[in-house]
Amino acid sequence: MRITIFVPSNVHSLELAGLMDVFAEANARAAEAFYEVGIVAEEDGPIRCGSGLRVLPDSDYLRSPKDPDTLLMAGSVGVPSAPGRDVIDWLARTAPQTRRYGSVCTGAFLLGDAGLLGGRHVATHWQYAPLLAERFPDAKVDGDRVFVRDGAMVTSAGSSAAIDLGLSLVEEDLGRDVALYVARRLVVFLKRPGDQSQFSMHLAAQAIDRSRLNKVQQYILSHPDADLSVNTLASIAAMSPRNFTRVFTQEVGIAPSEYVDLTRIDVARFLLESSRLPIESVAAKSGFGSARAMRRAFLAHIGAMPSDYRERFRTSGNGSRPTMAEIG
Repeated sequence: MRITIFVPSNVHSLELAGLMDVFAEANARAAEAFYEVGIVAEEDGPIRCGSGLRVLPDSDYLRSPKDPDTLLMAGSVGVPSAPGRDVIDWLARTAPQTRRYGSVCTGAFLLGDAGLLGGRHVATHWQYAPLLAERFPDAKVDGDRVFVRDGAMVTSAGSSAAIDLGLSLVEEDLGRDVALYVARRLVVFLKRPGDQSQFSMHLAAQAIDRSRLNKVQQYILSHPDADLSVNTLASIAAMSPRNFTRVFTQEVGIAPSEYVDLTRIDVARFLLESSRLPIESVAAKSGFGSARAMRRAFLAHIGAMPSDYRERFRTSGNGSRPTMAEIG
């Protein structure tokens, strides 16, 4: 099965290496060269990754293997520089002829440049999701998903999500047993579900540098179980409640009450993943007050009960992953 990976300048080395290692381990398990992986670039010659690592592509795009089964766009550190018109034309012409195509992280911008995102659900790194949506308004951008499959197109979030995407393709091609073997070899989860959130996206994306608002946001994160009413937060910001609500909503993009809810959800998620605290204790520490209130918030924002969330994403409580038996 021929896989072609296009690498832009300043490519993120982890994304490229993650995909390559997944397919190499799958070949080792299958005891044959099931995957024939080729790296192509706009031009011949070494590519310098954003990390400083140098990669030598197999060829330029014009001499890439014909009729690949899968065509993937790797992402760069930041938004990829627009390649030449000939590269975009090649991508627009080649992708629809493959069985599947897609991107990792900001590689989605290359798919957009080629006109391949119209009407499609697409994932990318949360930090660049607003820009992707702005640049390609016909795309249905989801900045909170690890990876998204929409017909023949599969796209993922950044960096390590390349491994999630690769494992999903291996499972599709060679079955669960081979994918599980690869996951064990790489010491990762077999399947971090595509609907798992990119953690702390809301908090990180909406952090504000302005000192008064930043002070309020830090207070919310540090005291999720405190009184976080508008009156209290306005007092911290030294504003009137009305002016605080107006300024916060304008600058952050969401109302203070919604920001508090999202913060408490992120705190609860962290506690569910990393501790064995009872659900009631998690609800109290994260500021929900009761397990019932936390369940309502999780169902509204995440679509899962806290207990189900913990079962899917918990660690052992000491920083380690669940055992492989638990994963598989």
